[in-house]
Amino acid sequence: MPAQGQFSRASPRRLSRRVRGVLAILLFAAAAIGAAEYGYTRSVTEGLLASMTSRFGSEARARLGGWVEFGRGETRRPPTAESVPGTEGLQRINSFLNRVPYYEDLVHWRVDDYWATPAETIASNGGDCEDYAIAKYMLLRELGVPLARLRMVYVRAGKAAQAHMVLAYYAQPDAEPLILDNLEDRVRSASNRPDLSPVYSFNEEDVVLIASGQRTTPQQIRSWRALLDRLNAEGLL
Repeated sequence: MPAQGQFSRASPRRLSRRVRGVLAILLFAAAAIGAAEYGYTRSVTEGLLASMTSRFGSEARARLGGWVEFGRGETRRPPTAESVPGTEGLQRINSFLNRVPYYEDLVHWRVDDYWATPAETIASNGGDCEDYAIAKYMLLRELGVPLARLRMVYVRAGKAAQAHMVLAYYAQPDAEPLILDNLEDRVRSASNRPDLSPVYSFNEEDVVLIASGQRTTPQQIRSWRALLDRLNAEGLL
């Protein structure tokens, strides 16, 4: 898997509706709810806990409580010279979130496409590849990782070339990224993940298309607006 500037192949017109919606989530997140405090880790409120318990049962409170403690624990860890929060921190975050059981949206949410907030993913105890990647991305942003170090990457995974989403972390802008993936707990460099073929990468600022290196932004944001409404509602609880 190449470095950041090469995570860029595919035309937006060829992307699925599902993927366009996920792109919109990340591209507009910072402006809409603030990159530093997403409100689902260190600042989970009693109102949000009550809401999630009502929706997902009594165990949701304990799950979110564990998530809050994990986020706070990562906050207390000092940054390293290597990165923020450091490779070991990336490993902890990847492994912790990968404990959430994997479910297709149709099974878990009874709809074709659903982009869960991190609180929904944790409280409901389920998610798909986009949900894992989004939760990891948002937690790292809340922990102070600069935007330039994080990119969501749409890939084709394995021999079946299955559509998949991972999170790439760059210690430096031109460095080889480390991959946080729900398919495996171990965080490995992109060159050690030959099973993943990148199609394009993105973060809150842009989408980079492979081959041409062209930068663009998605036009389809309807699905993002639905998620944004839920994130904003969570922040008011």
